[in-house]
Amino acid sequence: MEPTSDPAPSAQAGDGARFTELYERIAPALYTWAEVRIRPELRSFVDPQDVVQEVWCRAWKAFRGFDPASQSFRYWLFRVAKNVMLEVFRELRSPDGGVPGGDPSKRLLVLRDVPDSATAVSQRLARDERLKLFAQWIGSLEEDERLLVVHLGLEGMTQAEVAARLSLSRDAIAKRWQRLLSRVGEQGVMRELLAEAG
Repeated sequence: MEPTSDPAPSAQAGDGARFTELYERIAPALYTWAEVRIRPELRSFVDPQDVVQEVWCRAWKAFRGFDPASQSFRYWLFRVAKNVMLEVFRELRSPDGGVPGGDPSKRLLVLRDVPDSATAVSQRLARDERLKLFAQWIGSLEEDERLLVVHLGLEGMTQAEVAARLSLSRDAIAKRWQRLLSRVGEQGVMRELLAEAG
């Protein structure tokens, strides 16, 4: 679960400031995740900032259905984010979608009624060079290491879930994760973005 007192109940009761507080804790990890997931050739169709804003809007609308007793806010939020990205990638594959080489002015996420707080968060994150450097570092990893950072570190999946997804033992995942965490520290990259994975 996310650290500090749990603002989820008051946010679910319609307190937008509390929801924003929850969201802002995870938004840097979400932005980094979008940076890693969206290949450079697709940036003219979808931007990490757009993803952060769209996820904010969808998460706010769906928040009453979030159950903090069954999952962390991070895990739930990344499920929303994955659905956003699946829709974007599906649109890219559609015959009339924005395919590479198509109209670069066509945006796949058409944002409407985005609150100022969501826009401010996404703009602040887009200017944070540390997030871009961290995303580049993740991108430089071998695929199995990159998947560990994405699933375990950013998305907040459990080691057991990642082990099942990658067809490895939980012990192997735990050992690899500890080695990666030591490299994160050596590189001076942003360990505070990563979930406390267990």
